[in-house]
Amino acid sequence: MRTEPAAPPPPDALDKSIERDQISQNIEAILEFYTREEQKISRSQRILERFSSFVGQPVFPGIILLFVALWILSNFLLHQLGMPVFDPAPYFWLQGIVGLSALLTATAVLSKQNRVAKLEEQRAHLDLKVTLLTEQKAAKLIDLLEELRRDLPNVKDRHDPEAVALRQSMNPDLVLATLDELHSTPLAGSETSSAKLP
Repeated sequence: MRTEPAAPPPPDALDKSIERDQISQNIEAILEFYTREEQKISRSQRILERFSSFVGQPVFPGIILLFVALWILSNFLLHQLGMPVFDPAPYFWLQGIVGLSALLTATAVLSKQNRVAKLEEQRAHLDLKVTLLTEQKAAKLIDLLEELRRDLPNVKDRHDPEAVALRQSMNPDLVLATLDELHSTPLAGSETSSAKLP
């Protein structure tokens, strides 16, 4: 029994499967990046971040207020019953506990913010690299289209100064130097310096 060869899939189906593969590769790369970053976190950092997450909950201020109220109320009741008070007014022990907890809270939040800032910096570098690569690809595409327009006999060749300018790939060093120059100039000279941007 002779089997017929399978018909090749239509071009649209091929394009969609290639696009799906690229999307899944990108998603996998992003997930791998986040997994690697999670594995880099030390045990002490995880404990601080759990504490920081708990502190960020809306219930946390209520817990603090309840603790302070119970502390003051218990001292008041002990005083009314004629028993020795463990922290008489103005509640020095309570102030110390609240101050220590504020210090620990600030440390935990700052520690998490530092880690997130490093992660954001990595993402910003990646965004910059992708943007520069995209700009180079766009410049190359414009160059190829201009070359095709010149080579096709049925298309009228004309000079397009905008296309000529866009064919040139951006020089990142020049852009960074211009941005540094803009940041170093005073505000009064911002109008004149902005005219220097390409």
